[in-house]
Amino acid sequence: MNSLMLRALVVVSLLIPAWNIRAAEPPTGNRAKAARQKPCELERNVPVRMKYLLHLPEGYDQKESWPLLLFLHGAGERGDNLELVKTHGPPKLIEAGQSFPFVVVSPQCPAGRWWEPLELGALIDEIVENYKVDEDRIYVTGLSMGGFGTWALAVYQPARLAAIAPICGGGEPLMLRLLPVKIPAWVFHGAKDTTVPVERSEQMVDALKKAGCTVKLTVYPEAGHDSWTKTYANPEFYQWLLEQKRAAK
Repeated sequence: MNSLMLRALVVVSLLIPAWNIRAAEPPTGNRAKAARQKPCELERNVPVRMKYLLHLPEGYDQKESWPLLLFLHGAGERGDNLELVKTHGPPKLIEAGQSFPFVVVSPQCPAGRWWEPLELGALIDEIVENYKVDEDRIYVTGLSMGGFGTWALAVYQPARLAAIAPICGGGEPLMLRLLPVKIPAWVFHGAKDTTVPVERSEQMVDALKKAGCTVKLTVYPEAGHDSWTKTYANPEFYQWLLEQKRAAK
């Protein structure tokens, strides 16, 4: 390198700003405090709109309170036509003339969506505020997608529920091990279910047992995905529900 080029490099280096040739110094004192995160808070009301079927038991006005049964349908009944909700489960039986000793609430999930625990909790709020519900006897059951929704609601509001009965569903087993209360559960599945494998229910049952909950598992040896028709036709199922009460707070 000749002397002319060396002098040129020295001149250029003197013209480059200092911040461009050395690492920035970390802020100190008040500057450091201002550069970090600041605490914020969100407060916003989330609107909930949901269509549902409501069944009031015979003699509703003659008692001060009634158990509440929340039924969650499967993926095939989503949409905005409530007649679809009557395809399976308690709504189907009620439509055929059967009466239940519960306030039965059967919401409809909009098309393309899944059951959201926050929205289901809001629905329970609505029913409790406007009807004669025994808050120590709130039960949740559902089939397929509704089975998944049942598990999700149990994780979201465990202290509110007296018992759950998910059918051919599943969820996240780890969440159940962290439940602050013990929820009784009767779980149903078909051994030959190729839509939701029976292992999904078995995993959840194992997690409930590890959490110290009272849990029953009924596996129908010859049933495929439809493990709900036989379950909802069984009077012993409803008798079991009625025997469950919410654990003391």
